[in-house]
Amino acid sequence: MAGGFAKDGAVQEQIDASIEDAIQRARSRLPRGESLTQCRECGVGISEARRKAVPGVRLCITCQEGEDKKQVNVSGYNRRGSKDSQLR
Repeated sequence: MAGGFAKDGAVQEQIDASIEDAIQRARSRLPRGESLTQCRECGVGISEARRKAVPGVRLCITCQEGEDKKQVNVSGYNRRGSKDSQLR
């Protein structure tokens, strides 16, 4: 049940939009193309097993862990929300 100016189902639409945004962000970070044999950052060789497991890999495990730590956590706020949700 929506209240105020929001139409019925507005909350579910916001949830769906937030999930779709998260999926798009995750897909945009997936590697594409042919895997490199050496790490693009440090030049260390990338093992055959890693190249087969992660097609399109560009970084060695150590550098990938560093990149993963740098990733910004998304706050989870949906900026496309209804006017009603913005007033809270």
